[in-house]
Amino acid sequence: MSYQTIRVERDAAAAIITFNRPERRNAVSTQAMSEIIAACREAEADDNVRAVILTGGDAYFSAGADLNEARAIKGAAEGVAYFNKWHALNEALETLRKPVIAAIEGFCMTGGLELALACDLRVAAEGSSFAITSSKIGTVAGAGGTQRLPRIVGPARALEIMFAAEPIDAAEAYRIGLINRLTPKGGALAEAKAMVKVYEQRAPLSLAFVKRAVHRGMQMDLASSIEFETFLVTTIYGTEDRLEGIGAFLEKRPASFRGR
Repeated sequence: MSYQTIRVERDAAAAIITFNRPERRNAVSTQAMSEIIAACREAEADDNVRAVILTGGDAYFSAGADLNEARAIKGAAEGVAYFNKWHALNEALETLRKPVIAAIEGFCMTGGLELALACDLRVAAEGSSFAITSSKIGTVAGAGGTQRLPRIVGPARALEIMFAAEPIDAAEAYRIGLINRLTPKGGALAEAKAMVKVYEQRAPLSLAFVKRAVHRGMQMDLASSIEFETFLVTTIYGTEDRLEGIGAFLEKRPASFRGR
């Protein structure tokens, strides 16, 4: 598929989706949303892809939503339609049956941060900065930021970030758990690729079920989530990969997983 706002390439088992709007600081347009969703569907259908990396290049992950589009919204009905597109994008990342890693260099602001929050993991380089600046322009983060950020860093820290609307640096983001790994400047993508090399050796169905268990379970009470976990683990016990994994362990050889 041909894309205008992103680039999609393969690096071994990783599908790398790169924002390609440097003139707009990788602002997320509705076209970019549709193209990322399409790229996710391609990655989902390709058994050779074991994980997806979302990145923006050296200077910007994403400065946020395309404000030219946001400014054109008139009234609540148009606003609902616009933000439903954001929610569809985030859902595509969260429900993809493969790990999704955001590799962040430079600015990761408001809509860009909300997009990174919808990824499973976040790797950022020194010199990166993070903010939700909605209160500076009289709005509220509407692409899941008010819901995902508190779930990741806790309500008090999330409120502080959104009240102040000021950037925090990568070291602080790592300290509060907003990002999983902190790398030297220029190293985020390489670190994400190294993570994929590890995941490539794991059973793809196991990773898919772990992701589903965590994301769905976080929305349930503990008893319901344990019941859901039991359903998933008993389901996976009927797979070829489970037999292969245990057999390889007992025979002291590398496992050859097929996603079946």
